[in-house]
Amino acid sequence: MNEIQNTKYEIQNSRGVALYLSLMIMSVLLALSLSISAIVLSQTKTLTEMGNSVFSFYAAETGIERALKEGGEPLGTLENGSSYVVSVIAPGADCPGQNLCIKSVGAYKATKRAIYIAR
Repeated sequence: MNEIQNTKYEIQNSRGVALYLSLMIMSVLLALSLSISAIVLSQTKTLTEMGNSVFSFYAAETGIERALKEGGEPLGTLENGSSYVVSVIAPGADCPGQNLCIKSVGAYKATKRAIYIAR
């Protein structure tokens, strides 16, 4: 009879172990899925900002080209919503070029990129 009571006690204890193990496995899976989600979201944000950076760079390049071709237009807005600001600097202490220096800053959403040339 003593053996029957011990076996019954062991069965009741093993049920608690199964519950504990299943909770631990679920906790590990939850932590894993949350960390993967955080990585994916940060990578998505980085890729979006890289795309904005390309638009900003091309806006700055457009500012340089327009300043060289047309000789002016210090501010400009492009069709895609990006904009640029051009500064023409005469040769001297701030400009290492022989003729002139041009700095153009392109902006798209919250991203800005700049190009500086000396001629």
